[in-house]
Amino acid sequence: MIIGICTIELHLPGNGSLKGKRSVLKSIIARVHREFNVSIAEVDQQDVWQSAVLGVVCVSNGNGYVHGLLTKVVEWIERNRPDVQVVDFSIEVL
Repeated sequence: MIIGICTIELHLPGNGSLKGKRSVLKSIIARVHREFNVSIAEVDQQDVWQSAVLGVVCVSNGNGYVHGLLTKVVEWIERNRPDVQVVDFSIEVL
């Protein structure tokens, strides 16, 4: 069993409240979960208006598949959410 973990650091420019942040993140989390069938949640910086850290996890039987899927998640966020900037991301395969 191969477990893939991706940590994505986001910047939400122009966001002025935690309510606005929750709205943006809720949309991203729902779409990524639906599109890629992965587990995803906000894992850090919950009280900061313009920053967020998302954790994405998937399980498979192949290293290449796991790494490719998590890379596609990051690319999807960059391509489909121009209102959010991906500051950094890391992928770990266990």
